[in-house]
Amino acid sequence: MTPRHVYSDYKVMPNLQLHQTRVAAVGKMVCENLTQSVKTHDVILACLFHDMGNIIKFDLKEFPEFRAEKGLPYWESVKADFIRRYGDNAHQANVAIAKEISLPPSVVSYIDGISFSNLDNILTSTSYEQKICEYADMRVGPYGVLPLKERLREARSRYIGRGRDYYSEEGYAKLGTAAQKIEKQIFSISKIKPEDITDKSISNVIEELSNYTF
Repeated sequence: MTPRHVYSDYKVMPNLQLHQTRVAAVGKMVCENLTQSVKTHDVILACLFHDMGNIIKFDLKEFPEFRAEKGLPYWESVKADFIRRYGDNAHQANVAIAKEISLPPSVVSYIDGISFSNLDNILTSTSYEQKICEYADMRVGPYGVLPLKERLREARSRYIGRGRDYYSEEGYAKLGTAAQKIEKQIFSISKIKPEDITDKSISNVIEELSNYTF
């Protein structure tokens, strides 16, 4: 089984497929350049499947280029089917799908832990696997890899006003501080720097990860 097959079976939007693969590529690059051992395979799997149910929370009228090939009615139907199957909470759907495709419990746990609202807990966690999963997700925006601060600004601009307290002025400041501390934790034991992670530096593993066997 490969991500390509799973994405097809679950009718994952092409942009979401690419997002998850990019996040996995960032996670892989981070893991392979640490000065201490981590469970790279678990990190890759968690990143590859961390947003499987995110169509549930998508405003499908945003980013029309992402739905151009099959059109809005098709993706609205897919979204409705996801909600029927998993409910209206995308995070809970992500965890449910991770279990459905028989990911290891450790990987399911990392997927469950990925959330901007969980940054304070991730900061104090001893699990570098969880830190890397979260960090990799924080480095990838809708169109590719971004510096951490830019990615946080981008996310806030999309989610502000949607009822998420952590995108208020106070919440955003707290989130940003925790995220930057996590970045420092990771790169204090790394042979590379945050700025070494770019679309170009991960491009050679995108196709490889689409066919990653598990």
